[in-house]
Amino acid sequence: MQWLNPLILVCALAAILGSQLGAPTALFFVLKPFTTVLILWRAWPRGEGDAARLWVRAGLLASLAGDVALLWPREGFLPGLVSFLLAHLCYLWAFTRHQRFAAWPWAFVFYGLLAGAILSQLWAGVPAALQAPVVAYVLCLSAMGAQTAVLARLSDTPRNRLLALGGLLFVVSDACLAANKFAGPLPWAAWMVLPTYWAAQWCIAGWLAPSAKESKP
Repeated sequence: MQWLNPLILVCALAAILGSQLGAPTALFFVLKPFTTVLILWRAWPRGEGDAARLWVRAGLLASLAGDVALLWPREGFLPGLVSFLLAHLCYLWAFTRHQRFAAWPWAFVFYGLLAGAILSQLWAGVPAALQAPVVAYVLCLSAMGAQTAVLARLSDTPRNRLLALGGLLFVVSDACLAANKFAGPLPWAAWMVLPTYWAAQWCIAGWLAPSAKESKP
């Protein structure tokens, strides 16, 4: 497994370059979902005996479906939005296996204010047909991010701190993606959206405890 993290990094960088520099579309179409597959591979053996394990896997699989849908940004936006909404619900359920939902309410206050501020800046550009799905998505995303902060606050371990970073990075990534879509094209958008997205997923996968084989020196 020592080669897995470098491979994730190489595939992620190649996918981003393929997106920004006009490399063959087929290359980007393969490498973007394949990077998420590799992160899923990282998560798969971890968390043995943990009730959250199945739900983290399910969240990554739903994210993979969203990645594939968003390869077609216009036609696939709504299916991608629904896929990632389901991913956040899976993650949220996983995290509440370790700590009661909203056990530290201030995290939800912070993420609610952050999400509201971002949405208020982009709302004018959201088409009427997408307003309800976007609001539902933002609620799920911000709740997922807030719950990661709950775990880090109430059980301060390296893995929980990593998870909280992942939750925040997911919000940053989606805020950049939404700004690029609803407020006008951002220069070098892929360098803002994709690194933060894959870093978030990597942190979530790494939150699960290492397998016995990985723990051996």
